[in-house]
Amino acid sequence: MSTITLTIDGQQVEVEQGSTILDAAKKLEIDIPTLCYHPDLSLFGSCRVCVVENAKTGDLLASCVAPVADGMEIKSHSTKVRRARRTNVELLLANHPNECLTCERSGTCELQGLTEKLGINEIRFEGEQTKHPIDEFGPSIKRDPNKCILCGRCVRTCEEIQGVSALDFTQRGFDSVVTTAFDLPQAEINCANCGQCVTVCPVGALTEVSEVDKVWQALEDENQHVVVQTAPSIQATMGEPFGMEPGTVVTGKLATALNQLGFDRVFSTDFAADLTIMEEGSELLARLEDKESNTPQITSCCPGWVKFCEHNYPELLDNLSTAKSPMSMFSPLAKTYYAETKDLEAEDIYTVSIMPCTAKKFEKERGELQDSGTQDTDAVLTTRELARMIKEAGIKFAELEDTEYDRMMGEATGAGTIFGTTGGVMEAALRTVYEKLTDEELPRLDLDEVRGLKGVKETAVEIGNDTVKVAVAHGLGNAADLLDQVKAGEANYDFIEVMACPAGCVGGGGQPYPASKEIKAKRGQGLYNIDQSDKIRKSHENPEIKKLYEDFLGAPLSEKAHHLLHTNYQKRDKN
Repeated sequence: MSTITLTIDGQQVEVEQGSTILDAAKKLEIDIPTLCYHPDLSLFGSCRVCVVENAKTGDLLASCVAPVADGMEIKSHSTKVRRARRTNVELLLANHPNECLTCERSGTCELQGLTEKLGINEIRFEGEQTKHPIDEFGPSIKRDPNKCILCGRCVRTCEEIQGVSALDFTQRGFDSVVTTAFDLPQAEINCANCGQCVTVCPVGALTEVSEVDKVWQALEDENQHVVVQTAPSIQATMGEPFGMEPGTVVTGKLATALNQLGFDRVFSTDFAADLTIMEEGSELLARLEDKESNTPQITSCCPGWVKFCEHNYPELLDNLSTAKSPMSMFSPLAKTYYAETKDLEAEDIYTVSIMPCTAKKFEKERGELQDSGTQDTDAVLTTRELARMIKEAGIKFAELEDTEYDRMMGEATGAGTIFGTTGGVMEAALRTVYEKLTDEELPRLDLDEVRGLKGVKETAVEIGNDTVKVAVAHGLGNAADLLDQVKAGEANYDFIEVMACPAGCVGGGGQPYPASKEIKAKRGQGLYNIDQSDKIRKSHENPEIKKLYEDFLGAPLSEKAHHLLHTNYQKRDKN
């Protein structure tokens, strides 16, 4: 490809033809502020915060969309540029609620950061502000259009990456707003609740529906026995809100912090991930042996993907594994198996789940997932919500000593841990399925073919005399492309893993801000590091799982296991 040479702030740089001025500036490590720009999305150029000056013409150009030209000379921080940037941000502030002290995004808000960076210490422009109702009717996502700066990141993410298109611009000019079709509440539309719109929103216009107050209340109630489970990916992301490098393994500190918050028992969802492999793997074995059964079997542990399937691929619902997600296996066991062991009543146990995912808040409300005789999961906190609780309690997370999770439902294997990254469920399942079919170990436990951030990955595994073809998709847009091929007969697989969020749970809608591809990759590597260092790396070798079956469930796919650990899903209106 041909290249172009230009000069930025007196420095010459050579870039590929078709690059933008912002691309060229990045190559020189020149910092140009942006707001509507996002590296994973199409170019938009609406906010004009990234303007630069063409030194030859004096024109101001939006660097995120303006293409480079040979011999171009650019000033990135001239007086004219700085004044224009300040004015553009001041105009955004003029129509923005002055609620920084109480906003959930305070400290991580990009608009707030730009205001400080550009030296803005007063709002010069005053006048009428738009007023829109706040949508907080659903269990997962709260939408406050009054804080929206119309950057379009959520719209592009929902359309380009997730393929859902649940959000779009309506009206014009001063009345412009990002909303749902017919301005319906988010809970009443074809929304997967994945929260990817939340992760890219630069301000507080999109956030999770908080359950922090509910959990504080439960912790303070002496009549409640409060147990908590932590999802696999949290071990490699919880350190970020406390200044630690993404991917840093903080398992021991996490257990310590939860104990200090006052939880009566601290357990691991990784334990239930191992249990999921036992049930889902057994189901896969049954399908492979029965040539008339529905294949491919598709994973069902991601609630965003399941809801997307219910809306858009109802004809594939029979292909979904009936195994519940690890969270929804753990909770009924906490109120039956654990309750019986500790001589407690189910209604006296309050179950809290720490999840990377906003869709888990929707999952806990499903009528199909109330099998303990009471509400199975009482509250779901995102990683961000737990970080706020830890800070509120004055706990110095980064300085904590490591402690262990409580026994009985706290033991986990490396296989359970890698559930938190794309390809991990597939890899964990194959470790067990291969051994169950052949009575031999998988020749190599690390299946590099299903790792990494490629949108769709596939491989074939020789198991005895059979070849099992598998595929992995992350991001709902990638999943839709794959499933369309399956429906058209253009692709044939035995087992498919789907995760709604790009990179899997490490890129979940409830994870810390920001979440670039590089950060997600580091988080995933953190989980693989745990797996590598674990003494036990196969789910069926977890001693606590063995004891659970011996003392309570009997065997995978038993009648009791079906009652507590399996479910079915429902067709939903596509519109």
